Order: sequence, then structure tokens, then C-alpha cells
Amino acid sequence: MKFDFLTRKADYVGITGSVLCLIHCIATPVLLMSSRLLQTNDQLRIGYLSLDYVFIAVNIAAVYFATRHYASAAVRRALWGFLSLFTASVLLEDVNEIFEYISYVASAGLMLTHLVNIRQHRLQHAH
Repeated sequence: MKFDFLTRKADYVGITGSVLCLIHCIATPVLLMSSRLLQTNDQLRIGYLSLDYVFIAVNIAAVYFATRHYASAAVRRALWGFLSLFTASVLLEDVNEIFEYISYVASAGLMLTHLVNIRQHRLQHAH
């Protein structure tokens, strides 16, 4: 029963996770430079920065449950492709600055593909 709920709401979880990730990625540099609390407390700063791994986990679960039953082949490939790109770029952010921008694009791609999946699912069940 729990997995049925996750399957039905996976696209919404994925969209929410991607939006929160974008907000986190945009706000992090500002907070790190302006917040005295994050500058002085190493544990809090490391905890805040490790949210990236939480977003990866949330997106993996959302894509898995969104593609389990109802997704078309194109949407399935797009979701897994954007997820792979997102995961790799987040993990490689420290290597080169370009990976930060790639993660923004991949996160936006995940959001848009989840929206397409919702639309296709509604159109399938409307007929």
C-alpha cells in the first residue's frame, strides 16, 4: 500500500525535490558568505552542504517510482538520463565549475520531464 502511494505521487515528489535542490544550490553561496553562523560552525556548514546527497536520494526514489508502471519509453529514458546527469554533476561539482551549471540544467530537465509524465498519465486515463 505504501508503494502504491509513492507510485502515484512520485512525479510530485520529484518536482518538489528538484525545486528544493535548485533553491538550495542558488542560496548556498549567499548563505555561506553572509551567514556568520555558517562561517563559524563547521558541523552546520558540512551538514548544509551534504543536503546534495539527500536531493540525489529523493530524486532516485522519485524517478524509480515514476517510471515503474506508467511512463512511456521516451519519458523513462529522459528521467533516468537527467537523473544520471544530475547525480554525476553534483558529485563532480568540486572538480570544475561547469558541473554546477550542468546540475542546474539536469535539475530543470527532471522537473520538466516529471511534468510531461504527469500530463501523459492524465491524458492516458482521460481516454
